[in-house]
Amino acid sequence: MYQIKKIAILLTCHNRKGKTINCLKSLYKAAGFSNASIRFDIFLVDDGSTDGTSEEIAALYPDINLIKGSGNLFWAGGMRLAWETALSRNEDYDAFLLLNDDVVLMENFLQSLLHTHLYCLKQFHQPGIYVSSTIDLETQKISYGGVVVDKKGIRVKKSNIKPGDVPVSCNMTNANILLVTKFVVNSIGILDPNYTHQFADYDYSLAASRLGIPVLVCPGIGGACINDHGKSWLSPKSTLKQRIDYLHSPVGLAYKEQLYYLKKNFRLQFPYYFIMLWLKTLFPTFWEKLKKDDH
Repeated sequence: MYQIKKIAILLTCHNRKGKTINCLKSLYKAAGFSNASIRFDIFLVDDGSTDGTSEEIAALYPDINLIKGSGNLFWAGGMRLAWETALSRNEDYDAFLLLNDDVVLMENFLQSLLHTHLYCLKQFHQPGIYVSSTIDLETQKISYGGVVVDKKGIRVKKSNIKPGDVPVSCNMTNANILLVTKFVVNSIGILDPNYTHQFADYDYSLAASRLGIPVLVCPGIGGACINDHGKSWLSPKSTLKQRIDYLHSPVGLAYKEQLYYLKKNFRLQFPYYFIMLWLKTLFPTFWEKLKKDDH
């Protein structure tokens, strides 16, 4: 009933042709597109690239469904467009694989995802969401994956999940390698349209978890990817205008969207994080001292 025979693979990209092509090369090598037991369709949004990304993809992989973006979609907008396009085909996909274009996939990533699906059906008697962890090859540390969130205090406590030999439950995920089953899409839809760039993957997995949908971390490592998020504030050397601009930028603190995310998912902790947003913006010197003291 819940077999996975047809998967839509969703990506978005913007002006990093080399990384995007490397990701696709690893995908074609690992997924076994000649395997007749599973059908794959790829939907890739090129959000206004000017570095020849679309042209090279079209030449190398003419079977990819290449979708032109406006240049202002960012990550969440691009992934939504790819997802909406896949759904509009009425192909009745069994699952949707969300994939970041800077991931180089391990050859066994798909087997691990499908194994986790079977485990989920056996343990929870329903399909779920499955995240495959990525590793930074230089540091050998987990860069993205699944997280357990504890909302009991005024601050959110997060524990990163280290993948083991069997799938492990979590309640929040990154979407660098994320398999979402049709059952989940039918239950909660796709990514919330209130997000431009950040928070959409966290929000989606939290929403599923609240409804009792299993969210699982797959065994092993699914791909290699550097955590490029960096610090979430500008240095004290920046001007107040620069910090205010960063506060509102979709690739900065995304102020309105972050407030929406916090109110939706962390109402008890909202006052604390609201104050912290302004503290790091107005008083970055004090904020940096505070962060050093935390460590």
